[in-house]
Amino acid sequence: MSAGFHEVRFPLRLALGTSGGPVRRTDIVSLSNGRENRNRRWRDARRHYDAGSGIKSIDDLYAVLAFFEARAGQVYGFRFRDPLDFKSCAPGGTVGAGDQVLGTGDGATAVFQLVKTYGDAGGASVRAIAKPVAGTLLVSVGGVVAAPADFSLDAASGRVTFVPGKIPASDAVVRAGYEFDVPVRFDTDRIDVDLAQFQAGRIPSIPLVEIKP
Repeated sequence: MSAGFHEVRFPLRLALGTSGGPVRRTDIVSLSNGRENRNRRWRDARRHYDAGSGIKSIDDLYAVLAFFEARAGQVYGFRFRDPLDFKSCAPGGTVGAGDQVLGTGDGATAVFQLVKTYGDAGGASVRAIAKPVAGTLLVSVGGVVAAPADFSLDAASGRVTFVPGKIPASDAVVRAGYEFDVPVRFDTDRIDVDLAQFQAGRIPSIPLVEIKP
């Protein structure tokens, strides 16, 4: 992802006012007996946003235009903070080292991918987290919070690597808490700006789409 990705974040003040969320693709076939078959075409959801709804002033509009030009339109991806889903816990909660299960140690595996599980009694979906926010990661092994020196984080991929001598032992559950961004790109090569319409209350549409690793 890094070859076409800039490790910069979309202006936070604009992201807080955007709209959008996860999109899934499902095929539904209606049968002659009135029942239906449902087939999940995408294993994972793909998030779509509209940054236009976060623009409140001419300065905001210019900030988006400058950011759009720096990314060359759709060419380069960038980080985006989902205003609702940006933590390993609920948005109003406090990140903790036990928030999400990354896996179980075997005494040899040193690298664990950050993930977030959305689930209840009916089922669960596991999402790989590729763009954690540096400085927010907390890790625990077997219920004990790990020291920062025990591991390293690749903030560009979301992989946690334990140092030699601190590799999780067999059956030790590895958990983590963190904040994260969504890797996205502009979903258009054109932004139409009509200042007369903007001043009259018409907000331009600025679509963003998630980049899958």
